[in-house]
Amino acid sequence: MAETVRDQIVILLPRLRAFARSLAPGWDQADDLVQLTVEKALRSIDSFKPGTRLDSWLFRIMRNTWIDQYRAARPMVRLDDESTGELMGVDGRQVTEARLDLARVRAAMDRLPQDQREVLMLVCVEGLRYREVAETLDMPVGTVMSRLARARMTLAGDIGLDARRAEGRRRKGEAR
Repeated sequence: MAETVRDQIVILLPRLRAFARSLAPGWDQADDLVQLTVEKALRSIDSFKPGTRLDSWLFRIMRNTWIDQYRAARPMVRLDDESTGELMGVDGRQVTEARLDLARVRAAMDRLPQDQREVLMLVCVEGLRYREVAETLDMPVGTVMSRLARARMTLAGDIGLDARRAEGRRRKGEAR
């Protein structure tokens, strides 16, 4: 079993990195957080319960590691990320606009309180169900829902969307 869990951890690395990026202020810190998370997971691999979600287990380890190791650290200067790359088949103006939009969304997400940003990443980026997020973050489902609603409203307002319409569209198709 341990070998297949290790293989699954490798497959989950991009998702772990995305979640780490939502927690840490920069790419280097996010990569360090992923490394610490994987080290802790591998050391305690025998405590993983087969039949449960490995991604939720790893996200919980990461969140706890972040709380233990990084939150108390002094704030670090964040440099702009130029990793968006050139989009194929679009002119320079469209690339610039896309980069500006991405930068606005990223900046708006960074301004969210930590608890809202975590929930937003796990639900909207990682695609976890509310119940799974609640288990991962050790909180009631209602708390997940309220933090997510506040995060969506704040994010929509910050990037210039009609927050009520954005939340309403999400609810219509929501089956979480």
